[in-house]
Amino acid sequence: MFYLSKYDSMIKRIISFVLISFIVFSCTDKFDISEVTSSLDGNDQNNIGDTLYIQQSPVWTGFNNPQDMIVGNEPFIYVADTDNDRIVMLNIAGEFLGDLSVKKPSSISQNYKLELIIVAEFDTLINSENITFSAVYLVDLHEVGHNIKSAKVKRLIPKSSFDFSKPDRKYTGVCSFIDNSGYVSRVGPINSGTSDPDNSIRVFNRIGYQDFDRLAFIESEGTGLVSANGISSLTSVNKNSYDILVTYTGNNNFKVQWLKYISSGIDKGKYFSNLDVSADMMEIGKFGAPEDAAVDEAGNIYVADAEKDSIYKFNTFGDEMESFGGTDIMASPHAVAFHDRTLYVLDTDNNRILRFILSTDID
Repeated sequence: MFYLSKYDSMIKRIISFVLISFIVFSCTDKFDISEVTSSLDGNDQNNIGDTLYIQQSPVWTGFNNPQDMIVGNEPFIYVADTDNDRIVMLNIAGEFLGDLSVKKPSSISQNYKLELIIVAEFDTLINSENITFSAVYLVDLHEVGHNIKSAKVKRLIPKSSFDFSKPDRKYTGVCSFIDNSGYVSRVGPINSGTSDPDNSIRVFNRIGYQDFDRLAFIESEGTGLVSANGISSLTSVNKNSYDILVTYTGNNNFKVQWLKYISSGIDKGKYFSNLDVSADMMEIGKFGAPEDAAVDEAGNIYVADAEKDSIYKFNTFGDEMESFGGTDIMASPHAVAFHDRTLYVLDTDNNRILRFILSTDID
């Protein structure tokens, strides 16, 4: 009996090993996790969950140091093709529809009047010296039937003599809301002892505000919550609020934040962090240089981190879900957008747009 039991035990171990090996190799043939995810932050990512990122072909090329990209409300795709000094308009299939000349565009948004709001540059002569200013432009596509090549470019700022006295101010991000108002973020060196700090969020087309008034209750030099220190992008969260996603590349402990707008009560008009500081998205040191964020229909948040060559995904509570990236996939992504189950990534250092279909089907 002793030898028979020992033999039976050995047979069972061999059968178990064969079965496990078969399962592992069969699953690897179906789905290789290493192809769609990498070890972000030096940690193994085992949180693939039920979502796959299936890269689509072909990649879209022809850009030169592009800094931003959006899926508009039509929907068309707009790319801030920075070093080609233009805004490129594509359809969802990636076909070129036209372009618009503007110097060094770096951020772009679209309101519900189908106007583009563009952060770019503007050159002018002051005392016989050519000076470059950061600028914000408005482009009405509706009035030209979306023939972007013939659209007029209207400069919103700088426009006053005071604006032209501040060449070190830089506009970094723009977003739009359902009422066609919007925000523009600004950074600069002068923030102490002034009622008009460079680091700020400016409001335009909002009832009760003069155009480009400073949004109150936002710290100009803080490194904690609700700060304007080193803002790199602004994203409106949904159609029913003034909530915003803010990314920071400056000296800020929480480099991606969901700021919730208070619409009534004693705190009306203020912003507070919408996430608990224990959420994954609020982890200090989580991000390197986040340059953009996007939200899908389910409220999931995507963050493009240019320093870590990665895209992070979080749910509405800030819990990390399926993040992926690495230099073998992308280099310095500066923008991310979502439309109809497709994730668009602006692969800046490779001068291209990548597309990933999100699917729960691994067959």
